[in-house]
Amino acid sequence: MSNSIVSQVPKNLLFQYRISCKKFDGQPNSRFELSEDYQLPNLGEFENQVSFANVRVGWSEQGLFVSAEISGKEQSLWCRDSQLLDSDGVQIWIDTRDTHNVHRASKFCHWFSLLPAGGGDRNESPMASMLKINRSKEDSPTINRFKIEVEAMITKRGYRLTSFIPGKSLHGWDTADHRHIGFNYAVADRELGWQTLAIGPELPIMEDPSLWQSLNLVD
Repeated sequence: MSNSIVSQVPKNLLFQYRISCKKFDGQPNSRFELSEDYQLPNLGEFENQVSFANVRVGWSEQGLFVSAEISGKEQSLWCRDSQLLDSDGVQIWIDTRDTHNVHRASKFCHWFSLLPAGGGDRNESPMASMLKINRSKEDSPTINRFKIEVEAMITKRGYRLTSFIPGKSLHGWDTADHRHIGFNYAVADRELGWQTLAIGPELPIMEDPSLWQSLNLVD
């Protein structure tokens, strides 16, 4: 393989990251505070991504806690419940079986869109939705059957979003026997661009679970 071809391969594609995710004892709702101990590394920096979001994740037997703080914005938020993928917000992918040897999502794979606004009559309320994964071999049986808690605080230069994703909305969620889950996130912003956990949108991270990373659920 020539050096020119190697240089075109995303660096993070050469590695499979396993990241420790600490247990959180907070209540299973969207009103929580995750400390720095729960912060995810910004592996996208290896792909020269601009860092503008602080993303933290914690787990409990009841589900997954996610917080994101976005800064550096000069333009107003743009969020619409009818255009989830074009809106400013946070995308989360979870595979409760942490499978990395297939390229099509299974019934254990889930995709959540978390927006700091866009809901309600005036498009000002935070909202969450579970989306179908393109080319999935089988959709999760929990798709949009359960409410996803989400809260947001808008600031002058961005926003802070917190969300609790209940385990009952995650098919196969079993923290007793499955302490590793596939995980990926993308903070999408019409002004600032994309910040991802590792691999960027130049590859099909929205539908290929082999491109997601692993969270090791630790006490």
